[in-house]
Amino acid sequence: MNPTNDDVLILGGGAIGLATALSLLEAGRGVRILEAATAGGATSHGNCGTITPSHAPPLAAPGVPLRALRWMFTPDAPLYLKPRVDPALWYWLARFTARCNATAWMASAKARAALLDDSRARLVDWIGRYGLDCEFGETGLDYVFRDPRNFECYIDECAPLNAMGIATETIDGAEYLRQEPSLKPGIVGAIRFPDDAHLRPDRYVAELARAVRERGGVIEEGCRVVALEPEADGVRVRIAGQGGERGERRGRDAVVAMAAWTPELIRPLGLRLPIQPGKGYSITYARPSLAPRRPIVLKDRSVCVTAWGSGFRLGSTMEFSGRDESLNAVRLAALERAAREYLHEPPDASMLQEKWYGWRPMTWDDLPALGRSPKHRHVWLAAGHGMLGISMSTASGQLLADLMTGRDPAIDPAPYRVERFQ
Repeated sequence: MNPTNDDVLILGGGAIGLATALSLLEAGRGVRILEAATAGGATSHGNCGTITPSHAPPLAAPGVPLRALRWMFTPDAPLYLKPRVDPALWYWLARFTARCNATAWMASAKARAALLDDSRARLVDWIGRYGLDCEFGETGLDYVFRDPRNFECYIDECAPLNAMGIATETIDGAEYLRQEPSLKPGIVGAIRFPDDAHLRPDRYVAELARAVRERGGVIEEGCRVVALEPEADGVRVRIAGQGGERGERRGRDAVVAMAAWTPELIRPLGLRLPIQPGKGYSITYARPSLAPRRPIVLKDRSVCVTAWGSGFRLGSTMEFSGRDESLNAVRLAALERAAREYLHEPPDASMLQEKWYGWRPMTWDDLPALGRSPKHRHVWLAAGHGMLGISMSTASGQLLADLMTGRDPAIDPAPYRVERFQ
């Protein structure tokens, strides 16, 4: 691999890296994306594709540690901690637990809301401006309940959401079943988030990649980043190809957007980014004839259901099991069981297209790290988006491009500063 001299090297070709590249190109910078496999083929590929300002509340919330302890030995629980000796995980959990209070919850929720709201509005602009063909729909999203107590608990949470500007609508079970014929009887109620949207994530990242290439960006696939070496006037990146060949790339700046793989790359630089890989699963099928009209979350089972014209996906769960690369049959079965419980026409094996897992990059405060390295002038970070990389992608890309080009950012960058972890 011959060395190159580029303006900005973006390490990682997922939704965040691609959105950052597109924003930088529009700002007049040149970009080369270095992606270990295929652009958009990892964490961005198989999620449920919901665009969710409604998900501003962080995972770290009052009551979560107790529930997590109860679920620890339940392999198909919505949140599962695989018992093991892992000091980094237990340190992360201790910091996460410390944030499970009302004050920290509100601080993270407000910062997440700023990114999500900006991204939601910006996404509509990008789809029109760049012609992104990704099955985008602005139908809202519904939380659906069979458990009356769970429904009442979530109704109580609507007030603080409304106070943050997140619109909610409460619908009783009988009325909801009239609106949504795909669901079986037994629904006691639903909460609708009318401002949420959805898209097909694999098509979205493919379209971002197309837009990047059309505007002069280079995407180098099958190019694994081995090391990042800051220099006085730029950066040197050591790379390896899929055939084992070695090389390097040089740039004026580097953006590290490698999701759950980011901490290992930047640790030799004296940078700390406490990301744990939260493993999520999905199953994709051909679309059944009777499918939900909008994305729904089966809240009693923590399973998301999204239907597009081109397919149908069940997804969710959070599993902290390190870098376990297996497809956990127990957790996949939990998705299928929830579909059978709730849907008149659950998909069957004959409709199966793909079983998938991906590692969500989870920080303990549920906020990404966006900004310049406090130790290296030419190194920037864009990682740690947790379960919301697709939802936060356009705002994150634009914010980082604004910071790198000296423009006034659309939102306050302070909550996402890298320094909070150092």
